[in-house]
Amino acid sequence: MSIQAPLVGRQAEQAILQKALLSNEPELVAVIGRRRVGKTFLVRSVYAGKISFEITGVQNGTTREQLQHFTDRLNYYAQPLLPFQAPKNWQAAFQMLIIFLENRINGKKTVVFLDEFPWLAGRNSDFLKAFGLFWNSWASQNNVVIVICGSAASWMIANVVRNKGGLHNRITRRINLQPFNLYETEQFLQSRSIQLDRYHILQIYMAMGGIPHYLKEVEAGKTAMQNIDQICFSPQGFLREEFTELYPALFEHADNHILVVRALATTWQGMTRKDILAKTGLPDGGSSTRILEELANSGFITTFYAFGKKKKELRYRLTDEYSLFYLQFIEDKRGEGAGTWERLAQTQAWKSWSGYAYESICLKHIPAIKKALGISGVYTEASAFYLKKSDFGRGIQVDLLIDRNDQAINLFEIKFYQSPFVLTKEQAEEIRLKKAIFKSATASPKQLFVTLLTTFSLVPNEHSLSVVDSTLDMNCLFVSFD
Repeated sequence: MSIQAPLVGRQAEQAILQKALLSNEPELVAVIGRRRVGKTFLVRSVYAGKISFEITGVQNGTTREQLQHFTDRLNYYAQPLLPFQAPKNWQAAFQMLIIFLENRINGKKTVVFLDEFPWLAGRNSDFLKAFGLFWNSWASQNNVVIVICGSAASWMIANVVRNKGGLHNRITRRINLQPFNLYETEQFLQSRSIQLDRYHILQIYMAMGGIPHYLKEVEAGKTAMQNIDQICFSPQGFLREEFTELYPALFEHADNHILVVRALATTWQGMTRKDILAKTGLPDGGSSTRILEELANSGFITTFYAFGKKKKELRYRLTDEYSLFYLQFIEDKRGEGAGTWERLAQTQAWKSWSGYAYESICLKHIPAIKKALGISGVYTEASAFYLKKSDFGRGIQVDLLIDRNDQAINLFEIKFYQSPFVLTKEQAEEIRLKKAIFKSATASPKQLFVTLLTTFSLVPNEHSLSVVDSTLDMNCLFVSFD
């Protein structure tokens, strides 16, 4: 019997699952999240010893193969003297499950875990209809927790959460499992006896994000550069070919999703829907809208509004760290062998990418930044600001601003450096001009504060004291969001 590793983080998600177990009502819990984010591990950890039946769908399996697999799993749990025979359809399969479960419910709540739910449903099967009947006619009247889980987030939302048939409004609790933030990543690595300082953890996060299954590849005793080189560039590296499997495992006709991802990887400013269609050649219609929604629901891209243009300038940005890193570096360097990342980390391409990657991570850690600024209790809206031309004869770009309900706005300057940051006279003038242009262009009556967010600390001097109102460093990102 294998030993289960400890569950790190996921406090809010654990609480949801525990409440479902302790409630006096039947529960239908949907757990949604991208591939390798830790959905199965979460459910198994919280419900250890309480799962009466568990099955994982067969990827690309036929209805016949799924039914046989279902029967095999049922026989494994029931261990009957006369084994169940594979049924002809899903309605009969769930009737078999009912017979099994009725012998297991003895006043205690029992858990049924249906993993990779979209794979079980497959195409042209009666699975969803039969599952809806199973819930409505039996499970909803018994002391059970039914957990359904799927990596195809968009499928789960469209076919389960927004189901118009027998499952309409039947979900009692929903978990949208996200990758680890930096705080959880640090905890996860420490739980595996990996002692790295925060700059090394940040570098690893910039390359592969907070996907637990990716982070499991990090080895103790190696630097961030050595780990990235091994995991991403060596012939046996786990992430060397992951990109080619990632999207097809989640989406039908994944080539179009990849087209969008590749297009967004070419710009740091994000793109409007119109820009994306022009770049990819995709049609202007419902299919393109669905692709963008699916990528957003699965956490690969993020939507944001330009400041002051909420109804017009909705922009899309590639925020999946691994996808960006793969397209920038791994794809064209897979044949260069050991030491590839050490060489690439000396290039201008690395400098450009690292600045964008750090900025993107900061955007994902707004709650931590607000906590560091002491404004956690203030309602805020985070956005960006772009101006192509102004009365000053030039445009500006503010990649992050926090618009506060207490009549203030924080304009951020985000700098990724490998040492403490020293603001030069030229940089101070640039910040001063940017602030003036923003004030003039927006006519905002709010107080403007310039916040410098660096990797390491700021070295104060006459230039920084004249333009910077507050400073933060990467340590502010390594705090719990709770």
